[in-house]
Amino acid sequence: MVFEELFAAYEEISAAADAAFAKMQRDYGAAVKCAHGCADCCHAVFGLFLVEAAYIRSHFERLPAGEQEEILRRAEQAEEEIRLVQKKLNYYTDDPVMQAYALSRQRVRCPLLNAKDECALYPHRPVTCRVYGIPVAVRGRAQVCWKAGFERGKEYPTFNLDAAYRELCRLSALLLTKAKQPDAAERASLLISVAKALQTPVEALVRGE
Repeated sequence: MVFEELFAAYEEISAAADAAFAKMQRDYGAAVKCAHGCADCCHAVFGLFLVEAAYIRSHFERLPAGEQEEILRRAEQAEEEIRLVQKKLNYYTDDPVMQAYALSRQRVRCPLLNAKDECALYPHRPVTCRVYGIPVAVRGRAQVCWKAGFERGKEYPTFNLDAAYRELCRLSALLLTKAKQPDAAERASLLISVAKALQTPVEALVRGE
């Protein structure tokens, strides 16, 4: 019951992201370059808050067994590549700005991306993926996919990804609290890779395993 309530709240955030993307397509269609077959965002390195990781894992478990096995093989490869990325980022531990920049330059293929460059969980994809092709506010600054046609120096509406992340953090803390985890406040802000989320059962994710 805990998961269902929090997953419903999470889906409201996803719906808001979808609505923002749809509005940008209506208002600035020529600048939004997202199209079927484009998988640029599927190679970006980012983390999931616990509530989102648990949501994705729960839907992953509903896929056919053979498809799950293929995804898990790709997840193992992705986790190895992420470990290498983390080693690179360790050079910038004293410079968070440079660390963020270095992270944005890394490319790791998402394990959910199949041989046809299609997402195996597209209807349930993360919030970050849903708004990748439109201007978003991250750490108080606007950014957008490099393929997009938005003009430099011109003002556009932005989706407040910072606010969405704060809400995901709040839902994650609530999930941990309801699950009677003693370190809810500390763990709520920790991010989990897509690969790790796919490899770990929901209950183990909640326990931090």
